[in-house]
Amino acid sequence: MQGEDLFIRRAEVKAPTGAEPQDYTQAIPSVNLLRCLPFERNITYLVGENGSGKSTILEAVAIAAGFNPEGGTLNFRFTSRLSESGLWKRIRLVRGSRRPKTGFFLRTECLFNLATEIERLDAEPAPSPLIIDSYGGRSLHEQSHGEAIMAVLQNRFGAAGLYLLDEPEAALSPSRQLSFLKLLHEHVERLGSQFLIATHSPIVLGYPTATIYETSAAGLHETSYDNVQNVLLTREFLLNRAQVLTGLLGAKPAKT
Repeated sequence: MQGEDLFIRRAEVKAPTGAEPQDYTQAIPSVNLLRCLPFERNITYLVGENGSGKSTILEAVAIAAGFNPEGGTLNFRFTSRLSESGLWKRIRLVRGSRRPKTGFFLRTECLFNLATEIERLDAEPAPSPLIIDSYGGRSLHEQSHGEAIMAVLQNRFGAAGLYLLDEPEAALSPSRQLSFLKLLHEHVERLGSQFLIATHSPIVLGYPTATIYETSAAGLHETSYDNVQNVLLTREFLLNRAQVLTGLLGAKPAKT
């Protein structure tokens, strides 16, 4: 599924008019300068330093696509605290010829709120079947953070879905991150899904045929895996740990 067959082909962003209420996004170049975000492959990554705008952009695309700001499927409508920016109001999504059969907006920071809402809905009179059944049948609150994320990924993600994920690696061990890559491959090769993923993880970022956009003080630009700052820093640390720690901490290199 490429180009014309993607569910969302691009996000077009109107320039601020000055009439909108001022918010934190005015000081983020990658957000303030963004006019178009193309989607050319099944998987698109957003990477960048904390506060550089990647999660803000992903959130805005998710809301423009009809998802609840705090995450979940298109059917969820709950609010714990209003915190989303107004960027989504300036976004127009250019869609492909196909429509997704399912979808999910995963915000790992809001997973507790989502789990609570699932339990609240399941406690209402005559919920049949229980919503939690589509998440593996076990309360997300009764699992570790990483287990709950994997329960969502493995049980709630179906074929031909539109999935927007904000830092899914937040509670995943390296081995679980590799399992996540395997799940992505299944969706790309067999299930025809589309993903937009904001991440810091060199592992999660590693899918070979994805598009990578990096947010920075210069705005947003496409880059390659080997040029991503987090990949460069992680590689340098793993290959030259003693030297990096010497420069960082003033520690003497460890004996080898």
